[in-house]
Amino acid sequence: MSAELAQRSIDTVRTLAMDAVQQANSGHPGMPMGCAPMAYVLFNEVMQLDPTRVDWPDRDRFVLSAGHGSMLLYASLHLAGFERPNLEDLQNFRQWGYPTAGHPENFLLDAVETTTGPLGQGVANGIGMALAAERLAAEFNRPGHEIVDHRVYGIVSDGDLMEGVAAEAASLAGHLKLGRVTYLYDDNDITIDGSTSLAFSEDVLARFDAYGWHTQRVEDGTDLDALRAAIVAADADDRPSLIAVRTVIGHGAPNKAGTSKAHGSPLGPDEIAATKEAMGWEHDAFVVPDDVREHLDLTERGRARREDWEQRFAAYRQAHPDLADEFERRVVRGELPANWTDALPTLDDKAATRQHSGAVINAIAGTVPELFGGSADLAASNNTDVEGGGDFSAKDRLGRNLRFGIREHAMASMANGMALHGGVIPYVATFLIFTDYCRPAIRLSALMQQRVVYVMTHDSIGLGEDGPTHQPIEHLPALRAIPGLQVLRPADGAETVAAWQMALESEGPSVLALTRQGLPPLGDRPADAVARGAYVLRDPESGAQPDVILIGTGSEVQHCLGAADLLAERGVDARVVSMPCWERFAAQDPAYRDEVLPPDVRARVAVEAAANFGWERWVGDGGAVVAMERFGASAPAEKLFEVFGFTPEHVAEVASGLLG
Repeated sequence: MSAELAQRSIDTVRTLAMDAVQQANSGHPGMPMGCAPMAYVLFNEVMQLDPTRVDWPDRDRFVLSAGHGSMLLYASLHLAGFERPNLEDLQNFRQWGYPTAGHPENFLLDAVETTTGPLGQGVANGIGMALAAERLAAEFNRPGHEIVDHRVYGIVSDGDLMEGVAAEAASLAGHLKLGRVTYLYDDNDITIDGSTSLAFSEDVLARFDAYGWHTQRVEDGTDLDALRAAIVAADADDRPSLIAVRTVIGHGAPNKAGTSKAHGSPLGPDEIAATKEAMGWEHDAFVVPDDVREHLDLTERGRARREDWEQRFAAYRQAHPDLADEFERRVVRGELPANWTDALPTLDDKAATRQHSGAVINAIAGTVPELFGGSADLAASNNTDVEGGGDFSAKDRLGRNLRFGIREHAMASMANGMALHGGVIPYVATFLIFTDYCRPAIRLSALMQQRVVYVMTHDSIGLGEDGPTHQPIEHLPALRAIPGLQVLRPADGAETVAAWQMALESEGPSVLALTRQGLPPLGDRPADAVARGAYVLRDPESGAQPDVILIGTGSEVQHCLGAADLLAERGVDARVVSMPCWERFAAQDPAYRDEVLPPDVRARVAVEAAANFGWERWVGDGGAVVAMERFGASAPAEKLFEVFGFTPEHVAEVASGLLG
């Protein structure tokens, strides 16, 4: 290979990025132009990829954390020989109906490993991928049979490394010695507002040294030999690696290179023409020279690498048939074990739903080995430990319990990376109030439809004396506002078991909102009741159509039952509906919804110790909501429920008021 061909290959990435952004009249050309040499070395020489099998289990993962530079990824994938994005996709960058979105979206392009754009998320995603790979390697690799042998590469930006989530994740990655991670840092000294010196003057490599990372600097981002040597050294180290690469944003643009003007807007026809003239580029827009296309196409090399792995896996199957079957179930097909629900416990005692959740985790941990997670320093409160499972650490990759430390945002973002990697089903936990710290990652779980189970305990003013700083009020409606997120608030042990089953069988993320305080069992109900999102828990003994419907979730269902008893004494027929999951109920057919909430029964009372936002959907204009209208207070839970009206007596009063 000639140096001239390598340079023209790099310039092809640059020109495709310039042309696509210009045609779209929006986008970020500067980062792809500066980082094109990094992408060239990674895609053409370093990473193990097969464009014909994007889901090859032992492929290397690439994360473009600086997702605004999406054209770098799209151009690299196209030139590597992936079916999509094709040239038409590049020509329709950022346009309706095409998968080349403004920021990379893994659900639009199979070759995109994760959806990035919110800065810092990709850093944590990649670390989560590496964590999953370490776990699977410990579970499945055997001497002479290294079937899990891939790495995570990424390109990160100044903005990524300013974000707190990146700092949290990097700190944990260093502690756990997740040496499968190699990140190249686009150290170009420019952000949207101008020079990074406006707000960023730290020694980044010193910080990552302190985290326990292997760090290097490449002074010239166009020096391919220096990039190659740095990546080789990084991959040989057992620590995660950060390579700071000095680049020029908008490299090659005569008037805009090195300035913020190259960051987030088209260069303009004149500047593009001048840039191409300076680099000696004589082709029209979107032209890929034949020799460049042949040079960069990974199809044959990638297929050979993948077929070699398949031969090694066949040998692995001969030596370890049971492990091979398990690997294919978990990693290749992503299926739950057959009859796994037989391991689900029967929970009919009075206990907090957080305790019921812990019982479920421990009951199924042996049957569902891919269930892997932990807490942000609250395991004893969240009840998330697998008893006797040990801790995942730098020395023990088989420990079942993850200790995330007090890093809620990184925890949730890393869980996305674990789910994206495959082979594990991550669950992560903290208090419901701290979903505020997790929310950007929870939103991306929903956007990407990744099966992450968020175990969020202490779900209301029922946590008591810790007071309003720890008592969630607006969090349930805020979470329910996220499209594609399943919010589950079980009311007893049986509902908690069903909620876990729903979460594990779902294709997307779930939040389990669980109590600190004990809740009584609610009695028998149809087998599929909870899975339908809402169901009739009790009807009037007379069998008559109810005068009023009382709808509760979680710890407030018991108050609805108590209120129904009081109303019955007054000759009022009340139906009690438990609604553990709005999203599941909304997805039922209209006939079932009308069966549970008859349209002609307009007297409805919803009871939930949270903000009332959204309940009008279920109670209508003839109903009422017993909810929190202010922040809570520091006092025992029983006193708080009494003061704020979460009692059978108050619920019965509200219902009577509706009936006049």
